Amino acid sequence: MARASSSALDPAVRRARRATTDDIVRRVTAAITEHRLPPGTKLGEESLGEVFGVSRTKVREALFQLAKLKLVALLPARGAFVAQPTVREAREVFGARRILECAVVEQFARAPTAAQLAAIRAHIAAEREAVAANDVWARSRLLGEFHVLIAEMAGNAVVADLLRELVSRTSLITLLYQTASASVCSADEHMELAQRFERRDAKGAVAVMLEHLDHVERGLDLREEEAGTVDLRSALAAVRA
Repeated sequence: MARASSSALDPAVRRARRATTDDIVRRVTAAITEHRLPPGTKLGEESLGEVFGVSRTKVREALFQLAKLKLVALLPARGAFVAQPTVREAREVFGARRILECAVVEQFARAPTAAQLAAIRAHIAAEREAVAANDVWARSRLLGEFHVLIAEMAGNAVVADLLRELVSRTSLITLLYQTASASVCSADEHMELAQRFERRDAKGAVAVMLEHLDHVERGLDLREEEAGTVDLRSALAAVRA
């Protein structure tokens, strides 16, 4: 009697063999945001090809997409690795944000319109929905976009562009290192900031922003250490197909 192939015995393997590039991107992203693939983990093309049952060409396409999302670093002659922002980079990014955002909230808090305040409330509601649903990707994106929204409403396009870049870098850092409990605190502090805006309390808004950024930075589990060996198959199998 002929021996059944592993794909015939394992339904999960059969599903993986039909994986598209988008499937690979989605599942690797989920594994990263769920901390199943720690920062610095090597993502070998051959290993991923075996996990998903696809060619190295398709894996390479997925890795390029992940690199565009800043989730993966493609290093010449070394391969692909889960992004690993350094402690120094994180500290410098937060330092720059403190300088910019204190000026932004002080300016905006002096005369926000009713429509702007309503938009801020709606955004915070979306943040809380993402946190409650444990949607790691959405909550990280929304928590970061809140700060860009305020900068845009303040009316300085140059500052808004600078802050958008800093927030993008911060979002990656928080995506990789922030805990769920810390993200809940971030949403609550955004609401406190909104209340300061409604009272036109510029001085109070600056104090809340500084405290908020301090809390976010302290809530990150930043460590300078080499990533250990990770079983890609096990890490990705835990992600729903």
